[in-house]
Amino acid sequence: MTVNVIKSVSADFTEQAGRKYAANLKPGSVTGLFGDLGSGKTRFVKGICSYFNADNLVTSPTFIIKNEYPGKDPATGKPVLIYHYDLYRISNLNELTELGLNDFDNENSLCLIEWAELAEEYFRGNLNRVFFDYGEKENERTIKII
Repeated sequence: MTVNVIKSVSADFTEQAGRKYAANLKPGSVTGLFGDLGSGKTRFVKGICSYFNADNLVTSPTFIIKNEYPGKDPATGKPVLIYHYDLYRISNLNELTELGLNDFDNENSLCLIEWAELAEEYFRGNLNRVFFDYGEKENERTIKII
């Protein structure tokens, strides 16, 4: 298991880390984002969306559970639909099925899941994992990509 640790010094740096991470994503991939409130998960998603030219008003879907962002793969020019979930308010695996978590189009989409603890169980560990933690200074974050 390879672990890549990034020390972010600002929200913009966290967003740049998301753009770099996105360059290795393939259609159909699922990424779980783990970390406390304000630890950088949504900024990282903004970077991923920016890489796929889908950076129109990326926000955390805390209350609506799912956002969709249409974009394009810069390598192929093909359309990509990014599904951005926030499972903070979800309490059990049955709710994930009701949300249609596994219904996204694998050939033309990516799935990004904040508060992914339940999703990790749902996908039986078959997802990329990115962990966010606070640093020593106010704007510092530690990002661990597994």
